[in-house]
Amino acid sequence: MVTATFRFYEELNDFLAPKRRKQEFTVPCAQAATTKHMIEALGVPHTEVELILVNGESVGFSYLLQDSDRVAVYPRFEAMDVTPLLRVREQPLRQPRFVADAHLGGLAHMLRMLGYDTLYDNHFDDDEIVVIAERDGRIVLTRDRELLKRRAVTHGCYVHALKSEAQLREVVERLDLTRSARPFTRCLHCNMPLRPVDKASVLDRLPPRVRAHYERFSLCDGCGRVYWEGSHWRNMRRALDGLLPVDPIVEDD
Repeated sequence: MVTATFRFYEELNDFLAPKRRKQEFTVPCAQAATTKHMIEALGVPHTEVELILVNGESVGFSYLLQDSDRVAVYPRFEAMDVTPLLRVREQPLRQPRFVADAHLGGLAHMLRMLGYDTLYDNHFDDDEIVVIAERDGRIVLTRDRELLKRRAVTHGCYVHALKSEAQLREVVERLDLTRSARPFTRCLHCNMPLRPVDKASVLDRLPPRVRAHYERFSLCDGCGRVYWEGSHWRNMRRALDGLLPVDPIVEDD
């Protein structure tokens, strides 16, 4: 019988049974068990892991556990660059393109507000999400840890918060999205990029009060929606307030 001692760090403890959190514990391992197999058997999706040290050495998910191994498992490092140590993925853990599951429509809408390419359809099932993530190299956003354990899902983020605004803050902070955000450059409805257009070119689509009071407009070539600095601006700005600096937005009314 092979046994190994594990210690999980920071938010990875949230996935563990309470008696195993924030401390070392020793468990029996299946024959020829890999680090990935045991980490997920203990409840932690592999997509949440960025660094694994076995007896002080960085290893990947395919490492075969040996008797008396000591395994330290870490999430994303915020304060220092551990890139030279990484062994768990060939690609960076996080790319700013997403696919959200059926329960995260509000979060998907708000990520589009920040300019992030975010696919969402409340009819997507888990198999479709996995195919999309693998095909497009997208980060899976979900509150279903079993979905993140799928072998084909290499990049994912378990969302802890329940409300959309808190979810957005959590994802932005965890994935360090502030530097690459481009607020209000993507259609909130169909996810396509917006482009600025002259007022004259969309004049026939505008309500009379909009023609009279607004001058800046953007167009979505995907669904044809016209956006302007509308009455929803204050609500959307408030949702982003304190999260990252934003310019006045262009939004449809």
